[in-house]
Amino acid sequence: MPEVTSAYQPGTPCWVDLAAPDQQAAIDFYSSVFGWTGEIGPPETGGYAVCELNGKPVAGIMAAMTMDGQPPPPTVWTTYLAAADADATAQAVSSAGGTIQMPVVDMMTLGRMCIAADPAGAVFGIWQAVDFPGAGIVNEHGALIWNELNTTDRSAAAAFYQASFGIESAAMEMAGAENYFALKVGDRPVGGMQPMPEQMPPDTPSHWLTYFSVPDTDATVEKVTAAGGAALQEPIDMVAGRMAMVTDPQGATFAVISPKSMDLG
Repeated sequence: MPEVTSAYQPGTPCWVDLAAPDQQAAIDFYSSVFGWTGEIGPPETGGYAVCELNGKPVAGIMAAMTMDGQPPPPTVWTTYLAAADADATAQAVSSAGGTIQMPVVDMMTLGRMCIAADPAGAVFGIWQAVDFPGAGIVNEHGALIWNELNTTDRSAAAAFYQASFGIESAAMEMAGAENYFALKVGDRPVGGMQPMPEQMPPDTPSHWLTYFSVPDTDATVEKVTAAGGAALQEPIDMVAGRMAMVTDPQGATFAVISPKSMDLG
């Protein structure tokens, strides 16, 4: 499903965005790595930049905002899960043991959203589409292809996302994917979940990791490092393709993968 023109099914990752200390530098970096186009938006949207690939929205980049007396927020990619009713979903999140970090708000006529965290602390967004469904192109090189939950409590996370969004989890029964779980909406895998990998630093919090598809993982890592980023995990071959974990110059972590098929689901 490379092009998306209607609202995503509830529970499906539908959008990703980045809050960066230097918004323009972030736009320039991802444009050089993935071929995106984007510019700082108008004041009425807080300057939010909707980056595009082939004329379709692929991701958002905004300026990180620091509240008086508060430490600056982490520079991270946020995964948004689709919801038919943001208010009802936020209530379900709270009832299932999650926390609402930013209450539901209207984003002009685009939709309604909030920011939440699951019981293990993984932060995510909730998006109720009105005029804006989310990513207009996925599973294409340079676009979002996978969202993965790395968690310190897999059993609790599975129960939470099932109760909040109706997302089911099932072990992936294939060589090389032991202890890896597919997150499913209906019968369709829409993301992955795994216990926190052993190679992660011991204080790494639970988090959602964004994967972007690329035609050549090794060449993309070279682009990332040439543009001031770094490789956290050098390219390796996996069941789904050849992947690497990298960070941009401002510290945001993401993964790139040259998939064996263009639709991991």
